[in-house]
Amino acid sequence: MPTASALLPLWNRGAEWERRLAMVRSAQSFLYLTTFYIEHDAYGIEMLSALIEAQRRGVAVTLLVDAFGQRLGGVLMSRAQRTALAQAFAALRSAGGRVTLYQPPFRAQRVLGGGQHVKIQVSDAGEAIFASSNITKSSFEGWNEYAVAVQGPIARVLLESCRELGAWVDPVHVDRLGAAVNDTATGLDLDYWLCNPNRHQGWMGPLGWTGPNVVTDRMIDMADAAQRSLQITSFYFKPIPPLLDAVLRAARRGVRVEVYHSHRDALPATDLAWIGAATNYARLLDAGVVIYENLHGEHSKIVVVDDRWAAFGSYNFEDAAHDRLAEAMLASGDPRAIDPARAIIDDLRGHPDNLRVTLESYDRLPARVKARIARYGRFKWWI
Repeated sequence: MPTASALLPLWNRGAEWERRLAMVRSAQSFLYLTTFYIEHDAYGIEMLSALIEAQRRGVAVTLLVDAFGQRLGGVLMSRAQRTALAQAFAALRSAGGRVTLYQPPFRAQRVLGGGQHVKIQVSDAGEAIFASSNITKSSFEGWNEYAVAVQGPIARVLLESCRELGAWVDPVHVDRLGAAVNDTATGLDLDYWLCNPNRHQGWMGPLGWTGPNVVTDRMIDMADAAQRSLQITSFYFKPIPPLLDAVLRAARRGVRVEVYHSHRDALPATDLAWIGAATNYARLLDAGVVIYENLHGEHSKIVVVDDRWAAFGSYNFEDAAHDRLAEAMLASGDPRAIDPARAIIDDLRGHPDNLRVTLESYDRLPARVKARIARYGRFKWWI
């Protein structure tokens, strides 16, 4: 079980961004960053400029971006922005940095959206940022996101795990990070769950693949262990059937289950992700699950069980998180990890941006919306 000597919650969007930039600007020998996508907006430009400057002053910079995620992110950008982003990647490579667009090995995986969704940033200073956020304005001025800055042995574990995500990791950097944390007092116990399903599938990719996925399995265990309360945040709540069943079991045995996810208008490009979630509304509400929709977007991934256990990271409650995307979560029973997560849930519960869904409000949905749910909901696995 890895440990941390410090854990700083980064719920405030400005605080996380400043921490990220400070890490890049103060790095002396190496800096690793993995993300789902980078947008060529003010945030992407500032981060890439900082990475290029770091590489030019002698820092070994490794950037891993998911190829599928970057294509999705490209929908948000103009042709000029996509060209400028490619030029920034090329400039980082020309300066000596490693830039990898991750793609899984089999064609079926690539066609069906396989990739990596874990967000890790770590440097030679011995600190790592583990987050739900991408390098985009949406993550720092739009949606809710949650990150933690951790120090101690867990930083080395996170760096080593970047290999599983498709990044090249220098063993010398791992050794240096290990030496930097060996003498650090520890005391905050963490579990770290990581699964890249693309590494465990054959040529058919996710088609017919049933796992195991350690992250999904631990989410099911978590729901089944809940005795009093279970709180979940996710971009859109549309888990695979075994995980949905575990959540329903919890609610039916009297556990107060709360789900916080995004409103159908939070993703301007399409409402299909919300439709995938709405297909389960009737079952969830009938079981007593309390559902909130965030008007501007809930992109954090937090789970709190009985106020005695918390997990956070990149895992969205959706089919893709189980069988197509590499995902990871940190978990702990330590109050230093639980209390910030519990405070976030308390804030969300009373926030005016969160609209509670009831059977009555669901019944009042416009006929055209209900028709779209009926038409496209059966394709939840794809959306």
